[in-house]
Amino acid sequence: MVSWTNIDDQLQCLVEYYEHFPHSHHSRLQSPTPNLYVDNQDGSGDIIQITQPPSNSSVPTSPLTTHPLLGHHQAQQRPISFNNAKASTLDPNWQANKISIRERNAAMFNNELMADIFFVVGPPGGTQTIPAHKYVLATGSSVFHAMFFGGLAESEARIEVPDVEPAAFLTLLKYLYCDEITLEADTVLSTLYVAKKYIVPHLCRACVLFLETSLTARNACLLLSQSRLFEEPELMSRCWEVIDAQAQLALNSEGFTEIDMDTLKQILQRESLNCKESVIFQAALQWAAAECKRRNLEVDSANCRTVMGDSLFLIRLPTMTLEDFANEAAQSGILTLQETTDVFLYYTARNKPSLLYSCKPRAGLKPQVCHRFQSSAYRSNQWRYRGRCDSIQFCVDKRIFIVGFGLYGSSNGSADYSVRIELKRLGRVLAENHAKFFSDGSSNTFHVHFEQPIQVEPDTFYTASAILDGSELSYFGQEGLSEVNASNVTFQFQCSSESTNGTGVQGGQIPELIFYGPSPPQKQQVVESSTKVE
Repeated sequence: MVSWTNIDDQLQCLVEYYEHFPHSHHSRLQSPTPNLYVDNQDGSGDIIQITQPPSNSSVPTSPLTTHPLLGHHQAQQRPISFNNAKASTLDPNWQANKISIRERNAAMFNNELMADIFFVVGPPGGTQTIPAHKYVLATGSSVFHAMFFGGLAESEARIEVPDVEPAAFLTLLKYLYCDEITLEADTVLSTLYVAKKYIVPHLCRACVLFLETSLTARNACLLLSQSRLFEEPELMSRCWEVIDAQAQLALNSEGFTEIDMDTLKQILQRESLNCKESVIFQAALQWAAAECKRRNLEVDSANCRTVMGDSLFLIRLPTMTLEDFANEAAQSGILTLQETTDVFLYYTARNKPSLLYSCKPRAGLKPQVCHRFQSSAYRSNQWRYRGRCDSIQFCVDKRIFIVGFGLYGSSNGSADYSVRIELKRLGRVLAENHAKFFSDGSSNTFHVHFEQPIQVEPDTFYTASAILDGSELSYFGQEGLSEVNASNVTFQFQCSSESTNGTGVQGGQIPELIFYGPSPPQKQQVVESSTKVE
């Protein structure tokens, strides 16, 4: 397998490889979990375990140089080496050294011994000949069964497979021979392609699970385009959740510039994008510049307008602030003089002109709130702030995006507070923000937001912290709940060792967690242009 030093090398290699084939597509994926191991040793056909590589193993660089999981029987666990599978059968009595069916099958993986079919995999100039055994393949794939034992069975001993990457084909065979999968960020999409090509659904599921685990705002747009091509609706839905909640991060990512036109249109017409329209406009310009380069066109305003086509009219220019439009869109060179004039008139004139751009602001996402206290109170000697930390731990049962916290304010008339909020996972700071807020003396909470929503994964505890600085005592929560259901998301709370100001599950500060939940399904429709407003 080729070893890449950076993500651009990965993309360039995949582009050069897949441009030979009309039904294959290049991709780039940055994964926080570079290798996942999937074990299916119980023979049920279900994916029963996905873990990180063993701590004492080296990171695999090839499907043939991995450290697989141990055998199923505890008394006979022995590592299977794929480096010397062929060498292990050189002994005339090699069968005596294989104590399980799995070991015997593994010895045949990528081995010419008794092979009755050979695959020439990869594009011209980059092929690899891979031996296999019809019986093993046919028992694991209906496509292989039809190829070898159906009415139109292949009679050739060599089969060319030019549309599949050799490393991905080897991953497929390793699963069929050994019930074991090693997935890597740079080959997982090509592995998903070959798994679908030969109808191996459990390998498909493992690939999709890997992609979902690797999903971030940086790769969500690119994965959305790939999930559309692979017809993976669940992965598409997860991508939309990230794109909606972290729209600014997703649209500013380099991956956004690599999506296809259909995906671009779907994103631009998305009603629930949670960012300013000026961010969407600038992202579209970056995509257009990248598309010009892909078409070997000079990057100028005329060519950018040409490659964008009618997708330009999905940007809701009149919903920008006047300042944003004047400083950005009006001076971009993308718009015609008439379009620029009409939008300015729409802002200022009593008789507004008809526009080709929608004047309806996007709905965005509505923040949801988890309330963890049943009541609030105040006393003459608490809740006091002297730079101490109020902290609580929480976990959720679904992926959400934390927007900020609700905090209590002064219980003794109006007062100003400064605050530093923080979100951690396993001791690592994911986000923090410094802010000020004015308390009017009521028991109402005051919302303090992070700069960007933070993705929170299910079944993992996170630590929410706040350090307030103010001269007045504040309200505090009481009758706290250890479990709360809010907007179909279940929150569980536990005390944090970082809390030095008294906050815990039963009472204290941080009464609210503000979040975006899973996005509801949307019907993507082209946004109609505005009509004349009198």
